[in-house]
Amino acid sequence: MPSNLELGLYVFMLATFVGLEVIRKVSPLLHTPLMSLTNAISAISVVGAILITGAAGATTLSKVLGFIAITAAVTNIVSGFLITDRMLKMFKKRPGEEKK
Repeated sequence: MPSNLELGLYVFMLATFVGLEVIRKVSPLLHTPLMSLTNAISAISVVGAILITGAAGATTLSKVLGFIAITAAVTNIVSGFLITDRMLKMFKKRPGEEKK
């Protein structure tokens, strides 16, 4: 029977390979919907990290790792929104621009 650590590493490894394959096959036209999806996943990570960090019996290590996870996920969310906004601005017509 595998230990929790072994099982966790196995799931992490499989998720990494599946994630890489899914991302690799995405067309550049689908970048914006994909960013929205990754922002949603990061938001779930933020909520989980806040719950773990703020738990009553949280150790110092779990608080530090939780803080790092919150910082990384929030940075990912903000960056995703900024990149998506910039991409969408590329498709907007400028005032006075005529259709050719």
